[in-house]
Amino acid sequence: VYQSKLDFFCKLGYGKQDICKVLENLGQEALEDDVLKELIRMGSKPQALESQAQPSSLKLVARGSCSASPGLKWLGEDESHSSDHLRPIVIDGSNVAMSHGNKEVFSCWGIQLAVDWFRERGHTYIKVFVPLWRKEPPRQDSPIADQHILEELEKQSILVYTPSRKVKGKRVVCYDDRYIVKVAYEKDGVIVSNDHYRDLQNENPEWKWFIEQRLLMYSFVSNRFMPPDDPLGRHGPTLNNFLSKKPVLPEPTWQPCPYGKKCTYGNKCKFYHPERPHQAQLSVADELRAKIKVPLSLRKEEEQRNR
Repeated sequence: VYQSKLDFFCKLGYGKQDICKVLENLGQEALEDDVLKELIRMGSKPQALESQAQPSSLKLVARGSCSASPGLKWLGEDESHSSDHLRPIVIDGSNVAMSHGNKEVFSCWGIQLAVDWFRERGHTYIKVFVPLWRKEPPRQDSPIADQHILEELEKQSILVYTPSRKVKGKRVVCYDDRYIVKVAYEKDGVIVSNDHYRDLQNENPEWKWFIEQRLLMYSFVSNRFMPPDDPLGRHGPTLNNFLSKKPVLPEPTWQPCPYGKKCTYGNKCKFYHPERPHQAQLSVADELRAKIKVPLSLRKEEEQRNR
């Protein structure tokens, strides 16, 4: 009995010395509630509560506040917290390189220009997919310019080669477009390419929506990588909102009426009139409906009262 009670209170976190003292005073046949009351009266605390009461050396610091110890960070926060709001970037290396080389030369410098443009914006996850056979020496039918850039990007873990091999002298190349779309879809990122991937859109309806909404087209102007300011059209999001996970919606602005106080449209006018800010912008038909509803409701109330 003594040993069972000792084990029970040890599991609760109390020290053996305090438990032994209480059992000697109250006796082995004392009830567990009495032993617990005596432990509390003596001031004995479980080890878990004592560890919580001790001041810890690590302190949580709110974001944006100055801390006395700069080495301490918010728990679970890495160094790239400033770029968490930017989407991952997946670049179609073959498409970008051939576009920069006017569809005649595989220009690796075009890939470097695209990578640098996204780096300057703060994107940390950037992947470029290129077929493996582009590592081979250039030939007349497939010229390559600035091939050393591919090695440098591979060392920086930015460039990824899609597999390819030779079977009986013939090159067997895996479909690199499927790698590009699959990785961008899983990462919820953006595809940088001028290709529409129509064959992959027909394969998977989810990929079809993703390609339509997350495809970023571009142009090269005098060795300058330039994506459009409106990637999804004039009425779509801006480039900053397109590349960010948390887009900032613009505040709605009312266009002022060009006629001003001379406007004769009244409530039918679709423009903003600063001289009548509290006037409801209702059409004539809606205004008449609103006036008709009021007497109908009054009639119903009168009928209920009469009943």
